[in-house]
Amino acid sequence: MARNPYRDRDDRDSEFVDKLVHINRVAKVVKGGRRFGFAALVVVGDQKGRVGFGHGKAREVPEAIRKATEAAKRNMIKVPLREGRTLHHDVTGRHGAGRVLLRAAPPGTGIIAGGPMRAVFETLGIQDVVAKSLGSSNPYNMVRATFAALKYENSPRSVAARRNKKVSEIVSRRRDAAGEPAAQAEA
Repeated sequence: MARNPYRDRDDRDSEFVDKLVHINRVAKVVKGGRRFGFAALVVVGDQKGRVGFGHGKAREVPEAIRKATEAAKRNMIKVPLREGRTLHHDVTGRHGAGRVLLRAAPPGTGIIAGGPMRAVFETLGIQDVVAKSLGSSNPYNMVRATFAALKYENSPRSVAARRNKKVSEIVSRRRDAAGEPAAQAEA
C-alpha cells in the first residue's frame, strides 16, 4: 500500500513535526469555466509542548501545504504538560459550533481522540489523553476548539505563582479533591 507523502511529513532541517489535517478543493467560477484551487490545514509542533496550526490556499497542493506550514510556525502556543506526557487537568474548548472535551489520562492510555485532535496531540507531544468532540466535525472548527481548550491549560507552578502560594499547597489540594489522603492530614 502506497503512503500519502503529505500525510506525515517530517522536516529534516528543523525540530518541528508537521501533520496535514485536511485538504479541501475549492472552485472559482470564471468566464471560461471553473478554476480549481486547494486549501490545506496543517498542524506543526516540536513534540515538547509547543504547537501551532495554519491554513494555506494555492492553485497547487504542495504550495498550499507550504503556506499552511509557515502560518502554523508563526502562531505557535506553549502548553504545560504533566510529566511531559499528559494534561494537568480536564478542560473544554469551543469555536463556532465545534466543542471539544480534553481529559488527562493515566500512563499507558494513549491518545484517544478523533482525527484533527489526534494530529494536534501527536505534534504537541502528549502521549496519554482522552478527548471527545461534542459539536461540529468540521476539521477547522475542531482544531480551533482544541487550541482554545489548550490555551486554558494551567500548570500547578503557574497557579501557585499567580496566588503567591507554594506548589505543594496547590498539588495537595488536588489530592484532597481526588479522595487521596493529603500529606498534612497524615501528620
